Amino acid sequence: MWTHDAARLIAPAIEEGQRWADLGAGTGTFTAALARLLGPSGTVYAVEQDSTATRALEALAHKREAECSSIVVMHGDFTKPLELPPLDGALLANSLHFVDSGAQADVLRRVANGLVSDGALVVVEYDNRPPSRWVPFPVSLGRLATLTTEAQLGVPEAIGRHRSIFGGGMYAARVPRH
Repeated sequence: MWTHDAARLIAPAIEEGQRWADLGAGTGTFTAALARLLGPSGTVYAVEQDSTATRALEALAHKREAECSSIVVMHGDFTKPLELPPLDGALLANSLHFVDSGAQADVLRRVANGLVSDGALVVVEYDNRPPSRWVPFPVSLGRLATLTTEAQLGVPEAIGRHRSIFGGGMYAARVPRH
């Protein structure tokens, strides 16, 4: 996915100048999209546990454009507690499907608890995709609704859709805290 496609997918949930975390940031497609959408007064905390991906994120942070927000790279596992400031939003883009099915609701609850009271939790995942080695624990939009109920969060609202080059489609959903 290109950065402009990622930005279009998540844009309805983002407000300029906010502080967001990209959890399971990979090499930074959605990190770059967040940085552009948040503008120069925003901050993106890119959290990734893979060292190779972290180096790519650090390179991205150093070459960011003047009209983009600052990017803070953190090496860590988003499924465990992290030292982050209160956030206006958290993005789980193609990362929740790497969390064991039995732990997904707990991860969503913990992430949501790290947000300011009106903060946004956004999930980007493949819709109706079977398990594979690349998507071991799929999170369709229907499954996300079940997980948010278990996590005592609100009903997810689809805010964007994108056709995947790997087949099928992806969705972006905003999850209300209550």
